[in-house]
Amino acid sequence: MLDNCGVDQRWLPGFKVRWKTGEATAAWPAGSGAHTHCSAFVASMAMQLGIYLLRPPEHGQTLLANAQVAWLLSQSEAPSNWRNLGTDVTQVQAQANQGLLVLAAVENPNPAKPGHIAIVRPGSMAASELAKTGPMLTQAGNRNALSIPLSQGFRGHRGAWVPGGGGSVRFFAHEIDWAQLG
Repeated sequence: MLDNCGVDQRWLPGFKVRWKTGEATAAWPAGSGAHTHCSAFVASMAMQLGIYLLRPPEHGQTLLANAQVAWLLSQSEAPSNWRNLGTDVTQVQAQANQGLLVLAAVENPNPAKPGHIAIVRPGSMAASELAKTGPMLTQAGNRNALSIPLSQGFRGHRGAWVPGGGGSVRFFAHEIDWAQLG
């Protein structure tokens, strides 16, 4: 699903987009900021998997990643299907490999600036590489990518990834009902 999601061609930075499809509707005026769509992309993928994640119209696309992180933290503290995996990247990768939707997310400490959210890809990495770069992600952002190490995908958020763990990035997992999806 991730390989065919189209994130490398849709949810492009610098454009206004339809959050569900990533289709560009217009370019943002030059000098108006990066206008990236990580949160809209992740919300769209979750919706396609039959999983609720905070999204429009409940929250606008502006600063949605920050709101999604706060929402995920509140959901993982309550009885829900979202689980907070903390920062253990070995467990995070194992959960993605078992077929769960796993998100990597960071809330910007400045509420007026965007956070970031991405999907952890299933895969096999040596434990040393996993500790060094974090798991591989699929993301929209300043650089849309089908596969990018967390250390690169979150590099615009100082302190999000610290090799070996301990950064501000958090991971959340949700079961996927693959039988229902067909």
